[in-house]
Amino acid sequence: MKGTHSHKDNLNVIYEDNHLIVINKRAGDIVQGDKTGDKPLSEVVKSYLKEKYNKPGNVYLGVVHRLDRPTTGIVIFSKTSKALPRLNKLFAEKKTAKTYWALVKNEPPQKKDTLVHYLKRNQKQNKSYAHKNEVPDSKKAILHYQVLKKLDNYFLLEIALETGRHHQIRSQLSAIGCPIKGDLKYGFDRSNKDASISLHARKLNLIHPVLKEEMNFEAPVPEDPLWKVCE
Repeated sequence: MKGTHSHKDNLNVIYEDNHLIVINKRAGDIVQGDKTGDKPLSEVVKSYLKEKYNKPGNVYLGVVHRLDRPTTGIVIFSKTSKALPRLNKLFAEKKTAKTYWALVKNEPPQKKDTLVHYLKRNQKQNKSYAHKNEVPDSKKAILHYQVLKKLDNYFLLEIALETGRHHQIRSQLSAIGCPIKGDLKYGFDRSNKDASISLHARKLNLIHPVLKEEMNFEAPVPEDPLWKVCE
């Protein structure tokens, strides 16, 4: 399912029904409120729903999962208290398939590979370090990547996540010498103009929590000439 409807808050809605709403998140948007005090995407979506349906009082919206602030792409929210625990369960039991696209400058060692690392999170630095072998307090991280395209100066990778760890893709790609474009935190040499990193949550596949049908969502790439070459 593709689709983009703009909203006054630049909200790009990919899909919406009675139970869920799927958004194509922009770089810089935070999914849930944090210490910055910036208006989170969850509040923007609530305002959108309130306005669209002329709802009095509070609008229900459940946050199911998150994307890092500099990342773009698919975020799904629950519109009902019935759907939220079911969506949470799908994510917890890894019954969803998430596909990401990333732009990297260095060519990966293989065209296609599975990466297994042990990630240790440093809360103070808000960073995860990838280790080849298990270290205390580390969590096993597994992803599969393939090179989709070679661009002039970059490589487009498609990544399927098997585990969902903090900064997993950023940390694991950095560990094989392929930091994501714009990702200073994980070793890329310069930032992107809009402070984004070139990591996009491209596809999400899941069984609808209420309708029990298979749903496939796809988020258009950001409005950036380099990304546009990828689509």
